[in-house]
Amino acid sequence: MQASLPRAARLPINRCNLPADILGSLTFQRHPTALKLDGVEELHRALFARLAGLDDAVERGRVFTAHMDAAFSLEHPEAAGYNPAWPHGRHKANYLKVLRGWMFDADGREGAVLKGWVESRFGLLPRHHGRPIRDFSGATYRHYLEQRSGGLYNTNSLEAQFDLVYAYCQHELRRRWPDASHLTLYRGVNHMGGYEELGETASRRRIVLLNSLNSFTRERERACEFGDSILEVSVPLAKVFFFHGLLPGKLKGEEEFGVIGGVYEVAVSI
Repeated sequence: MQASLPRAARLPINRCNLPADILGSLTFQRHPTALKLDGVEELHRALFARLAGLDDAVERGRVFTAHMDAAFSLEHPEAAGYNPAWPHGRHKANYLKVLRGWMFDADGREGAVLKGWVESRFGLLPRHHGRPIRDFSGATYRHYLEQRSGGLYNTNSLEAQFDLVYAYCQHELRRRWPDASHLTLYRGVNHMGGYEELGETASRRRIVLLNSLNSFTRERERACEFGDSILEVSVPLAKVFFFHGLLPGKLKGEEEFGVIGGVYEVAVSI
């Protein structure tokens, strides 16, 4: 059984309080701790201080979206330097549009942007984008890089927007599940051949290397609609990037959770 994150699946540096080989390991799944992105909570200290005093999740969501609009000039892109005369203007690309695009097609341009954010912030390299990625000089990885760069081109600090989404998501998870360290989530798959299996535990659970970013659901019946087999995973709260109820009225999906990858112990059932 290989419990550590393979070297080929990680970067030597990231922008997090733990290196990729630790946060991507099986040990982290079993014994997680909080993950902090460099400088995010410090830069937005006033937002989190205000959120701490609000008991209503809908009101917290309203405060968060208003802060995002103000911090990144989402309603007034010209204040952030946008010039309508520029070709290929992408001023309307923001965190909400990218998250919705990911929900529609995880292997599209928005998916590449989010996988690139995970790569940059957590040091976890993508393992799949349309096809498996094993050769980092090959066509599939080049296609991913092209989509990632095209999705970020001429946008307004998209990756910094995702930083704040992650920090807010972690705040909300702690508020909504104060006594939990993990959530049991499910994913429907048609076959396990597309997953990198690293071994088995003594209880015959499989050890797999998941992609850098993955879609899961809390509803097992919903997962059954997307595959013949079901992956059941105990996911650390620290590895949840977003979930469908994070921003009421803004993100609508199939009870979807965006889960940061690495090595996981999973149960497979039919």
